[in-house]
Amino acid sequence: MPAGYQHLTDQELLQRFHADGQTEWLGLLLKRYTLMLFGVGMKYLRDEEEAKDLVQAVFLKALTELPKYKVDYLKSWLYMIARNHCLMKLRNKNTTLPFEERADEWADTLTEPSAPNQEAMLDSMEQALQELNPEQRTCVTLFYLQKQSYQQITEQTGFTLLQVKSYIQNGKRNLKIQLQKNIEHE
Repeated sequence: MPAGYQHLTDQELLQRFHADGQTEWLGLLLKRYTLMLFGVGMKYLRDEEEAKDLVQAVFLKALTELPKYKVDYLKSWLYMIARNHCLMKLRNKNTTLPFEERADEWADTLTEPSAPNQEAMLDSMEQALQELNPEQRTCVTLFYLQKQSYQQITEQTGFTLLQVKSYIQNGKRNLKIQLQKNIEHE
């Protein structure tokens, strides 16, 4: 293995790993993200030992999954694995999640009707939905509640595809903001 591997990109290291199956390439690649993964663990778990355990768990997952799948954006993939691992750990402990995660979960109740405290969340969601401008409310309702595609929403509303995507994205963001206000006033 060459001594000057530092100049190789993540993609090049992944390609070499897939070409010859040498886990050393993967080890060099994962070493680059140790600090990031540790930081994710500290952000969510707030415990140094658990954060270290998280890094090891993500490395093990990477060692088993990367030989099977082609990952284009390794940093993002590792971050999502770490974040999901932390969230599962927190859920298993019944720990309070940071606000952004609670807002994401509340927004997800649009597509997951069996969430805990469903009635309270749906009431808050309905109240927050009413605070959106009419275009955002229409697009968010059609997309999340009525499960319509972008194309169907475009045909039904007369909005362009870009407008529909924008209304949904901004509507979801504004829902989170409104939910935060509702949580703070509870």
